[in-house]
Amino acid sequence: MTDFSDLLRPDAVLTGLAVASKKALFQQLATTAALSVEGIDPALVAERLAAREKLGSTGFGGGVAIPHAKLPGLDVPVGIFARLAQPLSYQAVDDLPVDLVFALLSPEQAGSVHLKALARVSRRLRDHGFLAKLRGAGSRDALFALFTTAESRDAA
Repeated sequence: MTDFSDLLRPDAVLTGLAVASKKALFQQLATTAALSVEGIDPALVAERLAAREKLGSTGFGGGVAIPHAKLPGLDVPVGIFARLAQPLSYQAVDDLPVDLVFALLSPEQAGSVHLKALARVSRRLRDHGFLAKLRGAGSRDALFALFTTAESRDAA
């Protein structure tokens, strides 16, 4: 399933985000989350993302990172996508900087739901053709459409 309309809202898609550090990135993601989902504490979001990152980098290679955290007050998993203005040093597994970030926030008690959502995002962001489309999209609306329009698979 390639449709992420259950995870992502148009106002949770950022393009041209300029950040100089992971801390600044997490703060921007947290601010966006708080604007997108009522009742979320941006300070807690940034804190939880940073705490998870201390366990090991969520940069999994190819210029992609999937920071994630569990939070009180959420009913369902929520995504925030950011295409960075400049690649960010992220200590990814391949040591390459990151320019595409999909943050996943899940309810605090969402064990398997969180893992399934994380696996779905990870699978989609390992598709090199999809990554090229994300990097080439001209607008926030185009980025959102890429995530929320189920594509028919070409025979490859």
